[in-house]
Amino acid sequence: MHPALSIIVFTTFSGTGYGLLAWLGFLAPSGMLPLGRSFGVTGIALAIGFITTGLLSSTIHLGHPERAWRAFSEWRSSWLSREGVAATFTYAPALLFAGLWLFESTGTLWAICGWLAAIGSIVTVICTAMIYRSLKPIRQWRNHWVVPNYLLLAAMAGGLWLAVLLAVFDVLSPAVASLAAVLMVASAAVKSAYWHSIDKNSSGSTLASATGLPGDRPIRPLDPPHTEENYLLREMGYRVARRHAAKLRRIALVAGFGVPAILVVLAGLPGSGITSAVLALAAAVSATGGILVERWLFFAEATHTVALYYRGDATARPR
Repeated sequence: MHPALSIIVFTTFSGTGYGLLAWLGFLAPSGMLPLGRSFGVTGIALAIGFITTGLLSSTIHLGHPERAWRAFSEWRSSWLSREGVAATFTYAPALLFAGLWLFESTGTLWAICGWLAAIGSIVTVICTAMIYRSLKPIRQWRNHWVVPNYLLLAAMAGGLWLAVLLAVFDVLSPAVASLAAVLMVASAAVKSAYWHSIDKNSSGSTLASATGLPGDRPIRPLDPPHTEENYLLREMGYRVARRHAAKLRRIALVAGFGVPAILVVLAGLPGSGITSAVLALAAAVSATGGILVERWLFFAEATHTVALYYRGDATARPR
């Protein structure tokens, strides 16, 4: 699939924002975060900033952005529509959560708004993942690792930016830093399991099965169906070389998980507040860059069954 930059930014930034909002919504009412209004408003503003940037980026991919509102009417059958509804409804408790925190009204209503914002964030991330998980013609997306991967990456990225906030306010503890590192290890394990799964399992459709010809001999089309590139080839015929994909996977693992895990643990050690904040920020930025690479691969390595018609083999990639 064509790795459109707008969708890569959308899934990365919105996931980060929803992950941060979920951590704030669950932990703050439990008394596990600083309750000062400057911390709360800064954290929620950062989360909403990530979310809004991602959602606005997604509209760039639409042919007619002015018609995006029509997607909300298909929530009964469309995961894209459900995602839009969930994202919209999550704004209300999140903004009220921030408003009450600003005026230090940290009571029952404030806690309920935080929980609703956190639950809405999780539901929205699940809906985003299911947009891809539900597509049967793309075997790399029709995979049971997709939803856990999206959830863990959102939790990891959001947790790292929460660590940045805690470090800036000089309250980052070794326990929180260690928890962020554990999340990165878990996310890397799930991402590796996903890659292993798509490498191991081949497509169920072949030229032989599509044409009814014997599958024990090589089958290929004599001539291409079109003499020029068309929409399907641009959007669903993208191919990435194996050696390039392997290199990008290593970059994603190192930049997205390995380096940030080391940096955030160092940030949690007792020492200067400025040093801790710089290390935590470097960890968050590195992880965000790694996730951008991972998300590019998520699209570039996905092969639509329609490639059988144009390429002859929906599973083949150039070496």
